[in-house]
Amino acid sequence: MTKSDGNRSYTQMFNKGVDLSDFNTLGISANALLYTEIKGKEQLSELAASGFFELESWFVFGGGSNVLFKSNLDRAVIRMAISGIRVTEESDKEVRVQMGAGEDWHGIVEWAVNRNYGGIENLALIPGTAGAAPIQNIGAYGAELADVFEELELYNPELKKFQILNKEECRFGYRDSIFKHELKGKTIITGITLRLTKSGHAVNSSYASLENYLEERGVDKPQIKDVFEAVVDVRKSKLPDPELIGNAGSFFKNPVIGQQTYQTLKKRYSEMPSFRMENNLYKIPAGWLIEKTGWKGKRIGNVGCYKNQALVIVNHGGATGEEIMKFAAGVQKSVSDKFGIDLVPEVNIID
Repeated sequence: MTKSDGNRSYTQMFNKGVDLSDFNTLGISANALLYTEIKGKEQLSELAASGFFELESWFVFGGGSNVLFKSNLDRAVIRMAISGIRVTEESDKEVRVQMGAGEDWHGIVEWAVNRNYGGIENLALIPGTAGAAPIQNIGAYGAELADVFEELELYNPELKKFQILNKEECRFGYRDSIFKHELKGKTIITGITLRLTKSGHAVNSSYASLENYLEERGVDKPQIKDVFEAVVDVRKSKLPDPELIGNAGSFFKNPVIGQQTYQTLKKRYSEMPSFRMENNLYKIPAGWLIEKTGWKGKRIGNVGCYKNQALVIVNHGGATGEEIMKFAAGVQKSVSDKFGIDLVPEVNIID
């Protein structure tokens, strides 16, 4: 069923039965019932006018770097491809930057570092798009998007209008936001705005791997470009290139445990790495837990844990979404049995 009322039928805006294997970094083959790309905000208004949002079940994604398609999708798939990046405000100390949801995230980081804009250099080489960044509240090496985030624009299909949400309204947490809860699957992010520094940068090179990298190269007073280069090289040494082997980056979140659980485990595993957080909570590297249960480099059929980083589940070729889910469940069970810690997927599982 489609609606026209003088407007173009939404079926004319979609392709049917599109294979999504080229649109997700895990390389999973899954067919979308309907598929379209949004390159301008007016397309969303047109879809709303056609009755699409009332008549169809839909799913939105960007670069496909943090999704796992379990099987074919019996709903419409919208890929956000709105581009553009521009400075909207500028002072001697700061710059306000607005970008389209479809902009490549690493490209944004490079753009900023090349202009000596600070604040996101630690987030280099994180795959995905600008629009997906606030959903996950992406983070790495002691920094996260929330540190520099100012606001975003989204389209609300139910209200049929565009809205602005500020940092507080996004309710950011560790790899978390309102878009994983109340607004999950209900809105479409069209662009985000960040506030970056032009001078007096708060350079963050405190992570051991970054400190070691810089020390080996004799960099004792790192600038944002030094940190950027360190992050890129360190990530490349640990993480596989999706162009060469299918993966979605970190498959699981680093678990956060209470003080009592931490002390119990620390007595048993004195070498266990940890990062102390607020309220006597401790973040434990999921990769270490997985490695200690023997999964690093392990392969079952077409699926495996990456040889250099156990936190990354890879598609060696031809894996299905169900195969990856079964493999992930095995990893979770092993970690739970050995450490009493439940690993939660960081990847957005779509079925």
